[in-house]
Amino acid sequence: MASNDPKTGGGFFASLASSITNFGSAMSKSVNGLMGYEGLEVINPEGGTEDAEEEAGRGRWKQEERDGYWKMMQKYIGSDVTSMVTLPVIIFEPMTMLQKMAELMEYSHLLDMADKTEDPYMRMVYASSWAISVYYAYQRTWKPFNPILGETYEMTNHNGINFIAEQVCHHPPMSAGHAENEHFAYDCTSKLKTKFLGNSIDVYPVGRTRVTLKRDGVVLDLVPPLTKVHNLIFGRTWVDSPGEMVMTNLTTGDKVVLYFQPCGWFGSGRYEVDGYVYNSAEEPKMLMTGKWNESLSYQPCDGEGEPLPGTELKEVWKVAEAPKNDKFQYTHFAHKINSFDTAPKKLLSSDSRLRPDRYALEMGDMSKSGFEKSSLEDRQRAEKRSREEKGQRFAPKWFDETEEVTPTPWGDLEVYQFNGKYSVHRATADNSEDTTDVKVTQFNPWQFQDLSA
Repeated sequence: MASNDPKTGGGFFASLASSITNFGSAMSKSVNGLMGYEGLEVINPEGGTEDAEEEAGRGRWKQEERDGYWKMMQKYIGSDVTSMVTLPVIIFEPMTMLQKMAELMEYSHLLDMADKTEDPYMRMVYASSWAISVYYAYQRTWKPFNPILGETYEMTNHNGINFIAEQVCHHPPMSAGHAENEHFAYDCTSKLKTKFLGNSIDVYPVGRTRVTLKRDGVVLDLVPPLTKVHNLIFGRTWVDSPGEMVMTNLTTGDKVVLYFQPCGWFGSGRYEVDGYVYNSAEEPKMLMTGKWNESLSYQPCDGEGEPLPGTELKEVWKVAEAPKNDKFQYTHFAHKINSFDTAPKKLLSSDSRLRPDRYALEMGDMSKSGFEKSSLEDRQRAEKRSREEKGQRFAPKWFDETEEVTPTPWGDLEVYQFNGKYSVHRATADNSEDTTDVKVTQFNPWQFQDLSA
């Protein structure tokens, strides 16, 4: 029987995984020889032979900005910098983390197919392909804005989905999201954790993602791999997500284990993902292979993980064509997320689209964006002091904190659940006082919801 680990088991991927492992990690170059940069590492995704100083001089930073930022950030090496450091807008994209959550819905039709199929293993193929599909968008090297406490993002007009996300905690930064259509319900609590390593950062997806398929009531649980962002300050920034993604059918015990190959010498293995669908007895039933930035395919397999005779690889997902030379490497769907085309007619006044710093950056005004970002952060701190003086505790509006604390590979997580109030609100939004007509939203100042009052 094939191992659950495609790196070590026999079968279709054994020799492939072994050869990639032998390549080792991408070429890593220390710039210890440069005064003031002791311990800083530059990693070239192409594995070229240029010297460290040449690679370190590449990237989006100007020389003086790069040196100044490195001196400021040295003291944070080894720390979680999720919200403790004020970052310049030069590294931001005009989108918030709440909108980034919504990008997972681009290929939500795969969840519709998972709900419709009678085949329990194809259900896992469709659902895990949906989970993989967002990584094409996640390879962008721009940082999204951290949401303000109480900030929201709504999305409609896409595959029959109603999506709502809310920033439910500021320290540590936590977001909760819910999406639903006739085929599935998606629920997520996210608490990102980071470790700053000098010229790179590890991002740990501390969170819980659950998908309920409505026809049979099947519940799927997703545990993604960590993400590594290389060459933050020196060199060309790039993203990798080495490790395992596990999706488990909590109802039947079936699961998918997909292994993201690490980038090796000369880019070998970069983007590649391989693995199997297993039944509850941990016997492989489907092999899956592809590249997370291109496409995924599947094929029925035997108990050793070898393709069944008379079958062939079939494509299950392919990335949609993206705009060429887009400044922020946006997909067409990312542009839709930022637009009012996906907004309800009456939009919550706390929606991410209405943030003046985000909008200024979208319009290309970095100076105004930086000013507005600082202003929002100052107002957030002032509101926190006001709540503390009054002995009040912030309470999210659309999600409730539960008593459940769930373990993850990177730490425990306090779970928030969708409280259903949004569904009632959306049904009566035309008469709601906390909404704004989308026809004029881009001209309105972004306002906080004082949810603690």
